[in-house]
Amino acid sequence: MTTAVVYACVECKADSTLVQERAIDEGHDFAERHDLTVVDTITDPYGDPNPQAREGWQRVRDLAADGKVNKVIVRWPNSISPVHEARYGEIAYLQEHGVRVLFSCAPLAAMARAGSP
Repeated sequence: MTTAVVYACVECKADSTLVQERAIDEGHDFAERHDLTVVDTITDPYGDPNPQAREGWQRVRDLAADGKVNKVIVRWPNSISPVHEARYGEIAYLQEHGVRVLFSCAPLAAMARAGSP
């Protein structure tokens, strides 16, 4: 069984609840299309560029370190961090624990399937 966590990090605005719901729904739809079993859905407010400073992302790291997930589904890279150096470090950490990051945003998912960076 391939397990996944859906992670949504959304900017807090008046319409952020709707945006967060869409990101979560998109992640779950992506998981269903790819036969992934979602074991948790984790959210964080967007704004802190350091993923490790966010409580939700810390839970994602814990799930990976404990071997409870094989995949992390995020909408786009900035969900992890708008700072690419921080984002790459987190992706590397997950990879060290055998966990792959997948993007649910259709254009990014298509690029990943095609082998683009």
